[in-house]
Amino acid sequence: MPLAVCATPIGNLDDVTLRLLDELRSADVVLCEDTRHTRVLLDRHGISARLLSYHEHNEAKRTAELVPRLQAGERVALVSDAGLPGISDPGARLVGAALDAGVPVTVLPGPSAVETALVASGFAAERYQFVGFLPRGAKALAALWEELAHWPQPVVAFESPQRLPATLRSLAEADPARPVAVCRELTKKFEEVVRGTAVDVAAAFADAPKGEITLVLGSVAARVDRDDAVAAVAELVAAGVPRRKAADIVSRLSGASRNELYRRTL
Repeated sequence: MPLAVCATPIGNLDDVTLRLLDELRSADVVLCEDTRHTRVLLDRHGISARLLSYHEHNEAKRTAELVPRLQAGERVALVSDAGLPGISDPGARLVGAALDAGVPVTVLPGPSAVETALVASGFAAERYQFVGFLPRGAKALAALWEELAHWPQPVVAFESPQRLPATLRSLAEADPARPVAVCRELTKKFEEVVRGTAVDVAAAFADAPKGEITLVLGSVAARVDRDDAVAAVAELVAAGVPRRKAADIVSRLSGASRNELYRRTL
């Protein structure tokens, strides 16, 4: 039997495929980061399965244990707490070991915080870069911003809510006009997408928020001359469009700060 790598919901427990549910029902064992977390998903869909922990602290040991079981024909499903295993979550080691041992691997696609955030941000393009979890140190962050300044396409990253304010301040210092979107609690009840320049978004998140965070940086090409954006608002106002509505329209199209556009056209 192949190793089944299964994408699971990033928030809303109903974001599952029929194929995923069938695989979880049929598996001899389901590998998961947190058995309590995965049990909630299984209970939601009436599935009883044998769960076995598989996380960053026991990944090497579990991989050594599981490859012989896979070779013996045991049906194993691998899940993470959210999204696709192997993408900033444990799983790549087991997939590689299984393939090296001649065990086939099948991937069940599904929810992705990366692609969901990219589309929700309004910055989606034909090409983008995913950099995983952002580095913690100030110097490492500064080096990353410098590197990304030369990457013309959108960039998607994961960040913890506790570190988000410092990360946004760091970005605002390095690249104040960079279009940014903070995507919080995607697919959940309190889903929120906050867009604007790095400076404005940093101000909006002076305090740490709650929930899962995916950060999207707009492409360098998405930057616009602020004077041109202000002029566009002024033209709309002259044509009879209310100032706040005009500022909102130009902000959404350009990535410029709505508040700045409004203030500068008073």
